[in-house]
Amino acid sequence: MDFYYDIVVIGAGHAGCEAAAASARLGARTCLVTMDMNKIAQMSCNPAIGGIAKGQIVREIDALGGHTGEVTDRTAIQFRMLNRSKGPAMWSPRAQCDREKFIHEWRAILENCENLNIWQDQARELLVDETSGKVTGVKTYMDVTLHARSVIITAGTFLNGLMHIGRTKLEGGRCAEPASKELTGSITRHGIRCGRMKTGTPVRIDGRSVHFDEMQEQPGDSVTHNFSFMEKARSLPQLPCWITYTNADVHEHLRRGLPDSPLYNGQIQSIGPRYCPSIETKLVTFADKEQHQLFLEPEGTDTREFYLNGFSSSLPIDIQLEALRKIPCFRDVEIYRPGYAIEYDYFDPTQLYHTLESKVIGNLYFAGQVNGTTGYEEAAGQGLMAGINAALKLQGKENFVLRRDEAYIGVLIDDLVTKGVDEPYRMFTSRAEYRILLRQDDADARLTERSYNIGLASKERYDRWIEKKQWIEKITDFCNNFSVKAALINDALEQMGTVPLQKGCKLIELITRPQISIATMSGHITALRQLLDSIPDRCEEIVEAAEVQIKYGGYIRREREIANKMLRLENIRIRSKFDYASINSLSTEARQKLTKINPETLAQASRIPGVSPSDISVLLVLLGR
Repeated sequence: MDFYYDIVVIGAGHAGCEAAAASARLGARTCLVTMDMNKIAQMSCNPAIGGIAKGQIVREIDALGGHTGEVTDRTAIQFRMLNRSKGPAMWSPRAQCDREKFIHEWRAILENCENLNIWQDQARELLVDETSGKVTGVKTYMDVTLHARSVIITAGTFLNGLMHIGRTKLEGGRCAEPASKELTGSITRHGIRCGRMKTGTPVRIDGRSVHFDEMQEQPGDSVTHNFSFMEKARSLPQLPCWITYTNADVHEHLRRGLPDSPLYNGQIQSIGPRYCPSIETKLVTFADKEQHQLFLEPEGTDTREFYLNGFSSSLPIDIQLEALRKIPCFRDVEIYRPGYAIEYDYFDPTQLYHTLESKVIGNLYFAGQVNGTTGYEEAAGQGLMAGINAALKLQGKENFVLRRDEAYIGVLIDDLVTKGVDEPYRMFTSRAEYRILLRQDDADARLTERSYNIGLASKERYDRWIEKKQWIEKITDFCNNFSVKAALINDALEQMGTVPLQKGCKLIELITRPQISIATMSGHITALRQLLDSIPDRCEEIVEAAEVQIKYGGYIRREREIANKMLRLENIRIRSKFDYASINSLSTEARQKLTKINPETLAQASRIPGVSPSDISVLLVLLGR
């Protein structure tokens, strides 16, 4: 049987869902291939979206017209804004979600997406025209041929997936789901390099067996925030998480299982995520620690299943269970399934352009964990960009690439294709040199108009951004021009613990003080209160964005100036202009790395590990000649 499409997307995880929806909405006839339609956008590990830097990525996805943010808002059962004690560049939204409802919401979006078909099957072989060097489709295990002008691979952990529980090994992409055993070989035989990585997941606990009264309750934020700029309110009941700790007895019992740990007996050779270590890795790496914090997180509103964050493990089942029962609140604990590790294939991302198209096979794109990343958010961001670029290329339009000063998604992709990975890549705010420009509050200001211009972001989304922009300007103008009388406001300032005015000043001078906010001043200045009351929708979001611009405007302008200087190097194109191997004035390492990566611009070349400033100076001199 043969079917014909513009684009075929392999895998319906977070990358695949965003890729398929984006390409279809841009007019490409798209087919999304998944093993199980009931596991679309499955949260294989923690049922949560966002976190440090990851939350910013989700807001960027939403600003571009993706769906992860709105699905998160509709299924959120707890929301928190992390790092509120720090500056706004560090604020990061995070939501605990109802796992089953998350799948349901995503499936509803995809099933109602024009130009998108879903095919439940497993990809077996990548089809490539040897003459043109371009992909032509895929064959499946049902012996169906899906012809396509472009293919996007988003197979997650399924490529030769192998799960480990103690010395027990099970083939699979995740628990109770089969691995994809032939697709990797059909890709690598064309010259694409692959490797192995490892990740893991913790035990799932039956909440009926937990002594919650012996744990510390962790409620969500009472203030309403959303991931999506389009959603208005969360509809599900908000549930608490719970905090407990390991102890010396737990550690002693876990250490007894180390000889049977796949991580330490040689059974697992691949590299796991540095920033999400297993409990056994914590014991070895932080041997002096007497306890480790654990978070018990609900899986949904209609289940008693809980996720034990901080207890990822591949130790034998009996070791995991008996160790848990050494924790007082888990002394009677029952589990649904143990934690396990999983090894899987990934492909070297330095073989990709910034569009996520392969440099080896034309019209073949890779997104998500197959590029060596970890996390739903990083995967979704890549999927969105791959879907956009695959559709635009087929339409003969310009590539859509985000710079490092435009988005965390831009930082993510540039890091992958420029530096490569030697361990699962996880996004942090520290990876972004322009993080003051990449805040969670201004993702729509950075990206919505760009997405609207290529036809992805809707007119409704664009109009909402324009309305928000206008209200921010009104608030800022009001604060710039409104004069405050000392006699009117000094009592209030003293109550706020800040220095009273000696004479009148502009309101903006007060707002720049750390202790003062627009919201608090509105309680003392009638004209300001009236202005805020006239905002028709999303008042808190708009006021927060305006306040960030007022308080941190100087820092924002300075970082923009620095970014603009670097843009000069971003605009100097060097791809295919040099035979690096023949330039003896470059260091040996630089010649090797530049030949391997073949960077697009001089700025990208400067970010390649092993390429020094002096090497960049040599290239500048040669360009001058």
